[in-house]
Amino acid sequence: MSQNELHVIFGTGALAKWTARELVKLGKPVRMISHSGKADSRIPVEAEVVKGDAYDVAKNIEVTKGATAVYQCAQPLYHEWAEKFPPMQKAILDAVAANGAKFIVGDNLYMYGDTNGQPIREDLPYQPHSKKGKVRGEMATAVMDAHRAGKIRAAIGRASNFFGPDDNAVTSYAIRPALAGKSVNLLGRTDQPHTFSYIADFGKLLATLGTREDSLGQIWFAPSPAPVTQVELVKIMEETLGQKVKYMAAGKMMMSFLGLFIPAMRESVEMLYEWDKPFIMDSSKAEKAFGWKGTPLKDAMKATIEWCKNDPAKH
Repeated sequence: MSQNELHVIFGTGALAKWTARELVKLGKPVRMISHSGKADSRIPVEAEVVKGDAYDVAKNIEVTKGATAVYQCAQPLYHEWAEKFPPMQKAILDAVAANGAKFIVGDNLYMYGDTNGQPIREDLPYQPHSKKGKVRGEMATAVMDAHRAGKIRAAIGRASNFFGPDDNAVTSYAIRPALAGKSVNLLGRTDQPHTFSYIADFGKLLATLGTREDSLGQIWFAPSPAPVTQVELVKIMEETLGQKVKYMAAGKMMMSFLGLFIPAMRESVEMLYEWDKPFIMDSSKAEKAFGWKGTPLKDAMKATIEWCKNDPAKH
């Protein structure tokens, strides 16, 4: 293992942090690129944080020079995906190509569309019916096309809706309120089985892809626990907290109303199909290839709640 082997991560959010932690565990030098260039207390002390602009190809070439692998964990605001996400990825991809690094992309399941309850596997065709699904599908196709053309060497890691320490999405609205005795916020139907991924497992997957040559040229799903309903997830929360947890479930009408005031909520309406039918991700491919399974939900919930209790952002 070369100590000169540099791993560069675009972003400093939850997925970037957990990818960095795994790479540090593996003894890899890590550089993280953020808009501010400032490190927060949750970033591994071993990681270097550098100011950058993911849309600037020349700057991206500069900050990824000498990199063995580059990880795309950055993204624009949810309501700006259509306009800003493709050019961001292209600017990073072009820099990766210029420097001859591997390109590891953190992705989601939007491009598969509504499978009508059929388990989602890596080899399913892209059939997006949402605006953001089309964007993610086109971006993923561009990555794999560049790999097949020999422009880059790439792998894509995907996860279902994730939660965990450092996450400010699902964790913030569906778990954190319970600590304050408030109702947690669920979406759509609460009786349908749904795969929840744990953010630490997603980061571990990306670090694995970036350090294993045999993972390249493929798509991989993060090892994740068996699906549960949202009501079952609340019960796990109650067992962990030792108290009753109230919940509210927002349907299309409520989300559309809230979307008048909250851009991210407005963009979430088209994704309700994930919650109104079984939404099951089959992660057996990665589990078999890499020899590890997703963190049990009870353990993931315990770690998440401990983080929420100690997180300064809650005050």
